[in-house]
Amino acid sequence: MGGATLLSMDEQIQHVATIINSRAIEKSGRYLVAIAGAPGSGKTTVATALAQKLNSMQSDASAQISPRAVSISMDGFHLPRSVLDTMPDVKKAYARRGAPWTFDAPASLAFVRRLSAWASKKSSAPVIPEENIYAPSFDHAIKDPVPDGIVILPSVSIVILEGNYLLLDEPPWSEIGPLVDLRIFVQVDLDEARARVAKRHVAAGIEPTLDDALRRVDVNDYINGQLVQRRSVEMDLVIESIPIR
Repeated sequence: MGGATLLSMDEQIQHVATIINSRAIEKSGRYLVAIAGAPGSGKTTVATALAQKLNSMQSDASAQISPRAVSISMDGFHLPRSVLDTMPDVKKAYARRGAPWTFDAPASLAFVRRLSAWASKKSSAPVIPEENIYAPSFDHAIKDPVPDGIVILPSVSIVILEGNYLLLDEPPWSEIGPLVDLRIFVQVDLDEARARVAKRHVAAGIEPTLDDALRRVDVNDYINGQLVQRRSVEMDLVIESIPIR
């Protein structure tokens, strides 16, 4: 799937879900997917849709009780405000929140390493009951991560991680790619992503007008998007983010 594709987003999701489903069945263990892309590329939408599609492929009604696939945003690895408050330039830290250096990259890597070890241990009939795995979530109301806000049940066999910098080509982010089974990049026109993020800021009440929101995007999200599209590792699959009209 490359730049010449004319497939709709739904068709691309179906195609990728079919690939993941087939490869996950072949693998004797859990299957890990990492999805990266610029802010506003649609990573969260893609990851959520893939998980839903994969769960709909289950041959019985167990998906309603215990889904086989889950999607997890890496937003929970934002550095908390208490840490930003200790930085030399606090104003800049808040203005650039969302840049790579405002995330806990070592903790992100440690989490994916744990997932990778967890994925390799699954057998068809485990003798010892497994424990849940927890990941931090992000509470937009308090604007801070929540420890153990996400639970991954032992019944899960496909984990889809999504985040801007999951596949960045600089350490320690660059150590994540080899730990997963499939690397996906959501390709987007950066001007389209810019408009999406600005509209999101207005809808969330972060900025009062679209012009204010665009100015905010230009000094943070747009810069981050340029970095992601320029400095991500080689991907296994690319999904083209279709413009929203």
